[in-house]
Amino acid sequence: MKILLIEDEKELSGSITEYLQKENYLCEAVFNFEGAIEKINLYEYDCIIVDINLPDGSGLNVIRELKKIKSETGIIIISAKNSLDDKVAGLEIGADDYLTKPFHLPELNARVKSIIRRRSFGGINEIVFNDIQILPEQVEVLVNSQPLVLTKKEYDLLIFFISNKDRVLTKEAIAEHLWGDEMDTADSFDFIYTHIKNLRKKIMEKGGEDYIRTIYGMGYKFTAAVN
Repeated sequence: MKILLIEDEKELSGSITEYLQKENYLCEAVFNFEGAIEKINLYEYDCIIVDINLPDGSGLNVIRELKKIKSETGIIIISAKNSLDDKVAGLEIGADDYLTKPFHLPELNARVKSIIRRRSFGGINEIVFNDIQILPEQVEVLVNSQPLVLTKKEYDLLIFFISNKDRVLTKEAIAEHLWGDEMDTADSFDFIYTHIKNLRKKIMEKGGEDYIRTIYGMGYKFTAAVN
């Protein structure tokens, strides 16, 4: 899962980023309004954490820009202001949640998980796709009731596929979702094929179906539909 943190306090930003990365999120950070606008117009995120008070603009305008481009990203506002007006304004223009500084990082993590689950899977605690069962809170996957051991990237890839089932995903979209803007300098996307091959093999070894279809010249589709 991919998160963008927009926070100008670099020490706090570093603490949040380090914590979320330990929780197995891909977390990118920017420190100002200009950097935030550039990021949200170039990349897609599962959740954005934004401070209202930025040195060169307002976090509320970042939210407005997200709505302008019709982004479905989950949004959490963080602010030192314990102001009802700020909270109401943020929620009214499309934020999902609001945390007042200081806050505990596990609480932020719980809010992030809740928003991603609600946005991607309607708030359910268990994701089921035919013979595949995913328990997001435990980061566990079962196929035909058998535990499936996945690497972090394979798990993220499976979640990305299921949350976009029946849609064609390009190699570029998959790479950018799993590795972020680090992929801008990649010479090829051959390594994606390896992750997909390994995920497919592990599911089928547990008796699962092969749900990953290669759409030649375009990308991949995760579907239960018969070719």
